[in-house]
Amino acid sequence: MTTHIVAMGGGGFSSSEGYAATALDRYILSLTDKPNPLVCFVPSAAGDNGLYIQRFTNAYTRSGVTMRTAILTLWEGVAESIDRMDEVDVFMVGGGSTVNLLALWNVHGINRKFIDMCNDPDRDVVIAGLAAGASVFHEASTTGSYGRGVQPYPHGLGILPGSFSPHFDRYPDRADVFKAYVDDGVLPEGYGADIGAAIHYIDGEIEAFITEKDGAQVYWCEQAERGAKLVPQEMTKI
Repeated sequence: MTTHIVAMGGGGFSSSEGYAATALDRYILSLTDKPNPLVCFVPSAAGDNGLYIQRFTNAYTRSGVTMRTAILTLWEGVAESIDRMDEVDVFMVGGGSTVNLLALWNVHGINRKFIDMCNDPDRDVVIAGLAAGASVFHEASTTGSYGRGVQPYPHGLGILPGSFSPHFDRYPDRADVFKAYVDDGVLPEGYGADIGAAIHYIDGEIEAFITEKDGAQVYWCEQAERGAKLVPQEMTKI
């Protein structure tokens, strides 16, 4: 059985005009072969923000793809919501605070459920993560969760190797800060992704670097003799 993970630096419905589904959203939905998949939005990083949930629901139900939708909520109907994770075909993990997301998941056992899900030989699942929602599946990441600039956060789930830095083109110092953390060994080598760019993994191996807009890029950040460097990856436009 197959586990797809799509790690997005940003983009998708939450960044589009009118908050409509975009090429990234449609790409994610195309990865399941279920005729009427259950697609679950996970807004934990945004504190189950009601407007965010409504934008997801509007975007996906109007995407032209036949599906059912669900919301993984941690403030109301928690037990039933978590139990339903076993039925989900596609997860969309939204952005927000990486640190708060992982704290909530740890308390409710959701981190363990995702780890077990990705190691289940009898289950097909698609997991897409947007910014913080992508960072958490890596070993480590950069985050603005503490409100003190871009900080290293080495406490991800480790389902995907290395570190991840989202919103790479949104902040002018993000690339330099990420390189410095990798150079110092504070973060392991990893990927930085622009808004609109993503990495598609199949069973933990990279399948493709994809982009929904011209110029959006994924970079590999590696240690080098003269300091960490960024290596742009070959992108596939979707």
